[in-house]
Amino acid sequence: MKEILVETSARHVHVTQEVLETLFGKGHELEIRKMLSQPGQFASNDKVEVIGYNSKDPNGPRPSAKLSILGPVRDHNQVEVSFTDARTLGLVAPVRESGDIKGSGRCTLKGPAGEVELSEGVIIAKRHIHMTPEDAKEFGVNNGDIVSVEVDTGKGRKTIFADTVVRVSPKYALAMHIDTDECNASCASGEVKGKLIK
Repeated sequence: MKEILVETSARHVHVTQEVLETLFGKGHELEIRKMLSQPGQFASNDKVEVIGYNSKDPNGPRPSAKLSILGPVRDHNQVEVSFTDARTLGLVAPVRESGDIKGSGRCTLKGPAGEVELSEGVIIAKRHIHMTPEDAKEFGVNNGDIVSVEVDTGKGRKTIFADTVVRVSPKYALAMHIDTDECNASCASGEVKGKLIK
């Protein structure tokens, strides 16, 4: 069975066109900095300040970090961080599949033209594998299945990532996505492949 490309998805933001214009000005459009592995998806040149709530002094400065905005714009706003990012910024961030934002964490987004208070949308993305229907048939899995993936980079930290959700669509390209905490735990920087374990 073929191996799966394992990519590290660093912290980032997805926004609606309305929020994008609030942050950067009316008529603003995302410019492509580089294309990503998933068809049509790209990292933009725009970054937004994500402001959290962790402060010993409630009236003191709030911690923040600049995150890249990924495009194209979406129909909902979503901030994806790691556990480490969430702890540093004082954010509540449940582990969720992308798009499952109801009741998730809140934050403030700040751009050069304005700010937006998000009442929900901050998550830690559940690790997942993007597959085409043909890939899913080859691996013998279905959309929504939970599998494990073995990653062995030969650096002394062989890891089995359980609780990995399979996501199937003809719009996808075969790749597994983990966050930066998971990457560091398994020494998975650079080009890494994994083996699916049912």
